[in-house]
Amino acid sequence: MNAVIRFANLSLLLLFPVAWFTPLLRAGLDLPLFGLSEISVISGLQELWRTDVFLALLVTFFALFAPYLKTIGLALIHFGLMRRRVLPVLHVLGKLAMADIFLIALYIVLVKGVGLARIEVAWGLYLFSGCILASITIGLLSEKRAL
Repeated sequence: MNAVIRFANLSLLLLFPVAWFTPLLRAGLDLPLFGLSEISVISGLQELWRTDVFLALLVTFFALFAPYLKTIGLALIHFGLMRRRVLPVLHVLGKLAMADIFLIALYIVLVKGVGLARIEVAWGLYLFSGCILASITIGLLSEKRAL
C-alpha cells in the first residue's frame, strides 16, 4: 500500500503541470461565425496577470504553488527525507491551496452559463479534477498512515 501511495503522489508531480496547460473549457459567443476559445488554468492566470497583478500573484500561489509544494512535501515524507511531524503544515498548505476552489468556480460557471456565451467542458477539466481528488486522498491516507 505504501508503494501505491508513493507512486500516486509522484505521478501528481507530472500530472499537475499537464493539467494546468490542458484545455479545461471551450468558451465563446453562441453565434455561428465565432469559434470557441480554449481556456486552461495557465491561460486564465495569464489573463488575470494582465488585469490585476496582485490578485494574479495570490491566485498563482494558491492554485499552482501550494498544491505542488504539498505534493513535494508528501513525497519527501514518503521517502523518509522529511520528518512526519511536518504533516500538519502540509495539511494547512493543502487547505490554503485554491485548486479545489478554482474547480468549484468552474463548475458554477458551467452550470449557470451566460446569455449569449457557450461553454463546453474539455478533457483537461477531468484531468484537473482527478489530480485534485487524488491529492486530497493521498494526503488523507498519508495522515492515517502516520497515526
